Amino acid sequence: MTVIDDIKDRLDIVDIVSETVKLRKSGRTFIGMCPFHANTRTPSFVVWPETGTWKCFGACNTGGDVFTFVMKRDGLDFKDALQLLAGKVGVELEERKPEAEIEDRQLARLREAVAAAAQWYNHLLGNNPNAQVAREHLTKRGFTATTIETFQLGYAPDDWHGLQTYLAGKGFSIEEMVDAGLLVQHDDGRVFDRFRHRLMIPIHDGKGRPIGFGARALKAGDEPKYLNSPQSALFDKSRTLYAL
Repeated sequence: MTVIDDIKDRLDIVDIVSETVKLRKSGRTFIGMCPFHANTRTPSFVVWPETGTWKCFGACNTGGDVFTFVMKRDGLDFKDALQLLAGKVGVELEERKPEAEIEDRQLARLREAVAAAAQWYNHLLGNNPNAQVAREHLTKRGFTATTIETFQLGYAPDDWHGLQTYLAGKGFSIEEMVDAGLLVQHDDGRVFDRFRHRLMIPIHDGKGRPIGFGARALKAGDEPKYLNSPQSALFDKSRTLYAL
């Protein structure tokens, strides 16, 4: 576990944001007035506790995690924000090279992107009409609603840019989505969703956090029948799937 992950595990992003923003619960999210631009009428600021992320859908059109929020709110660089939040939760920071801090930060962002994708796929499984074939597949095999939620099973729509659009709206860059194994990028720069019209099965690390996916084809003839996330800085298939 990186020091960033340790700090995030101990923090509640809702508590941090609430130091500045008056939030109210709305389903699985919290909403409030954005503290970064003038607006006294329409709540445009959304916090997702499950993924530890936030997004302004108003004039700012920016988002991120608890670190980016504190950096933007207090005018800090990442190192100072790290020290501030570490102090809040009692984590002692060792003197580290800047390169190591950047690597930790990048890894944390990949983990956030995969977690947000898992949440989106899970939502679509229960709410997207085109996911009926996935729901029937699970029902025939005896999966209950409780099991589906426990394992956060999901549905990837038959859309070339559905996940890309969703994650971009939550503040993730194309580079982060590609590095997390969620998008495929051609040599000419074009990108598209890696998983389309598939039953999504999150692959978790030892702490129960999604770090990749196993995806089953739902249409006859689609190959491969099972498609896993690619090897990445976050997802080591040999270690995760085969305990090597």
